Order: sequence, then structure tokens, then C-alpha cells
Amino acid sequence: MFVPPLYREPDASWMLELIRRNPLAMMVSNGTEAEGPFATHLPVIPDPRATGDPAAGLAGTTLLGHMNRANPHWASLKAGATVLLTFTGPHAYVSPTLYEVSPAAPTWNFTAVHARGTIEKLDEGIPDEETLRVVTSTVRDFEERFGTGWDMSESLGYFREIMPAVGAFRFTVSSADAMFKLSQEKTPDIRDRVERSFRASACGRHRATADLMEQLP
Repeated sequence: MFVPPLYREPDASWMLELIRRNPLAMMVSNGTEAEGPFATHLPVIPDPRATGDPAAGLAGTTLLGHMNRANPHWASLKAGATVLLTFTGPHAYVSPTLYEVSPAAPTWNFTAVHARGTIEKLDEGIPDEETLRVVTSTVRDFEERFGTGWDMSESLGYFREIMPAVGAFRFTVSSADAMFKLSQEKTPDIRDRVERSFRASACGRHRATADLMEQLP
């Protein structure tokens, strides 16, 4: 991903926070020449067993995810191959009416993280405890942050029944880029008008973009 210096994140901890807040990733990897590239949307979480300093960057960070084993993308994943995970954060259209100057051009404010790394397939052959750990860790994380605190204990038996259809993986980040394009190229008064316009919107995505514009230098 091409990231102009003006739009780079102020520190690496913002990348991990964007991933945590926007965990539906797109995994992209190469198939055979006949297959072409594969792209699959899937939920991803930081490995709760991993330790490290988020401010030190994403390199070396481990993420956990899973997909349907019937997906041809799963069969195409080879150990050691480079895979790309992309995460999209808050984003919103910027109308030139907010600039109050002419001529002008519209744009789109957006935030994104691209992480490259390698995949380790878990429980290859007979899915069991490692796959279940990934699924339950994902449920626990999402229920705590996005759900209503659902107790999965009565459904663990059902989880075990469907585990053979689930392909779980560990993703180790080798490098990452982040783009936080939030009107940094504009004068303070214009940037303030853009932020206030987003904050007044009925759209939660616009308001989340305004929050980031306020938080970032």
C-alpha cells in the first residue's frame, strides 16, 4: 500500500487498535496460475496468548483467524507463503462544499492497515483443541467488545460438532503499513469544518471518522 508521509500513523499502536476495532479482515493470497488470486473476508483477533509492546510495531505480532475448510482458499494456503491481511477502519466522503474555496476537488477520508505475514494452519488433519481455542477466543473477544456478553458454555458441544468444517490459523506479521488519511493536508479551519460535518452526521461511520480526526495530531 502506498502511504504518503503525511498520512502515516503517529505511532504503531494505532495499527493494532484499528485491527481490534475493525476485525473483519480480507485475506489475499496467490493461487495457481489457473486459479488466480484468492480473497476471503474473515474475522481476525490478536492472539490472547501473545505478549509484546504494541508501540513497537506490528512485526512479530500474531493474529488468529478461521475460515470454512470447504473454501478453495483454505486448500491453496501453503505453509511459509506470504499472505496479506487488509483491515478497513472508519472512512467518509468529503464534499468540496466544506472547503469554502474554489476551485476544489472532492476526496475520501479513510483509514486502513495492510499486514503481510505467514500462515500456520492449526490442527491439520484432525481439527481439535487448537481450532476450538481460536473459535472460543474469537467469540469471547467479540462478545466482550461488540456483543451482549453471551455465555457460550452451553454451546461448546455444538462448537465441537462443527469444528471439522473449520480451518483455524495463526498469522505472524512480518511487515505492516497503515494509512490514516484524515484531511491532514488541509488548513486547520478546513479540517475543523470537515470534522464537525462528520460529527453531525447520522452515519456512525462518519462520526467514527470524526473521532479519529480529533484524536490524531
